[in-house]
Amino acid sequence: MSHCHDGSCGHAHDDDDHVKPGEGQQDLLYSCINRDGVIALNEETPGSGVKVLKPYDQRASEDEYLESSADDQLILYIPFTGSVKLRSMMLKTGPADQTPSEIHLYVNRDDLDFDAANELSALPDTATAAAGGQGRPAQKLTSIPVTRDPVEIPLKPAKFPDVRSISLFVPSSVGGDTSRIYFVGFKGEHRQMRREGPTNIIYEAAPSLKDHQKVKGTEAGASSFGQGQ
Repeated sequence: MSHCHDGSCGHAHDDDDHVKPGEGQQDLLYSCINRDGVIALNEETPGSGVKVLKPYDQRASEDEYLESSADDQLILYIPFTGSVKLRSMMLKTGPADQTPSEIHLYVNRDDLDFDAANELSALPDTATAAAGGQGRPAQKLTSIPVTRDPVEIPLKPAKFPDVRSISLFVPSSVGGDTSRIYFVGFKGEHRQMRREGPTNIIYEAAPSLKDHQKVKGTEAGASSFGQGQ
């Protein structure tokens, strides 16, 4: 499990002298991910969701991947060990027709299931919720490159200023029966807690599945979920 130290997730500085092995300047948030709390819905192989959250130097590896099961929809819930501000998302998908057609990003939603994601994502972009993430997707990535190479996709920082968790919803692939993702990473900065703030704030280190009653697919037989409504 990754841990934050001194509010920096293991990265108090941006210079290379303080970067951990396997991490580059473009992978500063790898250590801020709470890997024990990662949940994937409609995954073909149980536990494969967390395996695509790789160190930066493994971004091109195809040894591990997340692939959908019942159809081409996926939800990947990624909690952080604290609050982060996101600037871009790094991604490696494919091959070819298994590339996601779009990826919709939901901020601070631990109750997202396929019914809600399909309903909210169908709303027009003009109705997209403001920063804070409650409700509609904070941003829709509608031009996912069809390539086997890792790519970096800019995000709108104003929509991701205080992110404690992010959910990736893949509504469909570009043409395949399933969707596949090899690598997901984030670029941004960790937000340190104010010293004068409340001292009794508790962050959930490892969300228990029984605490997420609204998340479909986390119980036994999870791979049966994910069919578009």
